[in-house]
Amino acid sequence: MDDQIGRFTQVITAQLKQSGHGSAHDSTKKITLIIHVGTPKTGTTSVQTYLSKKQRKLRTKGILYPHNLEVSNNPGAPTHHWFEKNLVSTHVDNFIANVSNVITQIKSETHTVILSSEGIYNYWWDFPEASKDLLGELAKLFDVKLWVWFREPVSFMQSYYKQCIRNPKVASNPCYGKDLSFNDMLDIPWFAQHLDYQGFVTQARMIFGENSVSAFEYKGDIVKQVSTLLGLATAHDNPTPRQNTSLNQASITLLRAINHYDVKAKDKELLMPLIKDINSVMDRYTNQCVTDEAAKQRVLSLVNPVTFSRTHP
Repeated sequence: MDDQIGRFTQVITAQLKQSGHGSAHDSTKKITLIIHVGTPKTGTTSVQTYLSKKQRKLRTKGILYPHNLEVSNNPGAPTHHWFEKNLVSTHVDNFIANVSNVITQIKSETHTVILSSEGIYNYWWDFPEASKDLLGELAKLFDVKLWVWFREPVSFMQSYYKQCIRNPKVASNPCYGKDLSFNDMLDIPWFAQHLDYQGFVTQARMIFGENSVSAFEYKGDIVKQVSTLLGLATAHDNPTPRQNTSLNQASITLLRAINHYDVKAKDKELLMPLIKDINSVMDRYTNQCVTDEAAKQRVLSLVNPVTFSRTHP
């Protein structure tokens, strides 16, 4: 594995030099690499859609929001899920291919690259040590700035629970597509560990550097926060519409019934538009809350709260 990581460093260093940008030993010319890691359910889809639509404007400011490899499953998607997928499996060759693809899009005037995927936080605790070593090498090649938004824990875990219920089953995941109550899911360490806000920040700072990780409070309109950080915000900007609709209790009950069966991912995808229609109608009869007071107190007892960065967007 050390040889593979060494090859990553060698290949990417050579490509960066060829592009006219810095090496691991020349910090004055390093490309800034902003990695937006989520967390899930903090408007990441809205951010990714916004950055994708603003690609041309970003380029005029020397900022690259890169396209994915054409051979990827969904090359037109505005998110960079390849990042965490190749780290979970420590697939160094694929990671090299994707980072190389990013570098081919860098122009002489480019000074900043942005990657965005909520899956980085989602699967952080699944990354093997070798993958975290790979991230350490990435931090030597780029001036990495990791941005993470944290939501109030009870609302976060409610929303994340709903996402897990609506996801298709994955053999390696103990929560996706399962017929579980909120309390049942809290009993699963993989689910509960997403409340370790400060633990994530501490680990990330150990890899990328103490001043390289910024933890922000999620305040609802994350697109406005991101555009402000990037210097794109104007006084005429309108609030960003939500990209995803929250599921109510009736829809959760239906999804749990569906999850009770071994439904294939493609068939569940066919059912989701029907669930959304039902959700819209049932909003008049039920609410979106899936927790009681005892569950809320349990979440608050499990959360490891984060100290937010002093610089707020």
